[in-house]
Amino acid sequence: MSKETLSCGEGKNVVCLKGVKFAYKKDEQAVIDIPFFALKRGERVFIYGDSGGGKSTLLSLIAGVLQPQEGEIEVDGVRLNDLSGAKRDSFRGDRIGYIFQQFNLIPYLSVIDNALIPCRLSRVRRDRAKRGFGDIREAAKNLLLRLDLAPTLWDRQASRLSVGQQQRVAAARALIGSPPILIADEPTSSLDKQRREYFLKLLLQACEESGSTLIFVSHDHDLAKNFDRAEALDELNRAAPQKERV
Repeated sequence: MSKETLSCGEGKNVVCLKGVKFAYKKDEQAVIDIPFFALKRGERVFIYGDSGGGKSTLLSLIAGVLQPQEGEIEVDGVRLNDLSGAKRDSFRGDRIGYIFQQFNLIPYLSVIDNALIPCRLSRVRRDRAKRGFGDIREAAKNLLLRLDLAPTLWDRQASRLSVGQQQRVAAARALIGSPPILIADEPTSSLDKQRREYFLKLLLQACEESGSTLIFVSHDHDLAKNFDRAEALDELNRAAPQKERV
């Protein structure tokens, strides 16, 4: 069966893209052209590719930040094409945790207040956190401990943390309230090998405990061994620069 004949309408898929094309300007060449791509609920998927291949654009489409000119995107049972911009923003806040490459912590807030931001913005995330722990601060503390951030750090401003500590706070913020989907955009690019492996171990354990599907994107193919499945972006995306094959 060709990719063009596959359907997104399967309950097993938490993310599905079919016939998706996207260009930043109307008359420009597409930067994303994906016939079909799907993730099953609970999968840990690694997507790798060189800079300029469309990794961040793909993540923005899955998160509903961008809308394709063609094709269908379904996330957690919702067809994003059918949502207004405001509803996509709300959907993203409720159902997607995001770890950014530069972490995007608020520097003057404490560790625990940074971790709590999704619960302040999303009632759905707040209610999930409360169901699990009775109180959102208890939920944040549990996550921070699981990600090896000691209580002595919780009241420290984010700007006073090491890079590795900031990274783990960003992971706690993304995971709080158990979002169905966690997106990680090159979050280990500034870490050495030992710290990278340590962070990945903690992140994968936290995803398993929360039940979140993980989409992890990087240019570093060596990380692939940690995941259920690895996908080369230049094979998924027909618009990506193609490497010469020998």
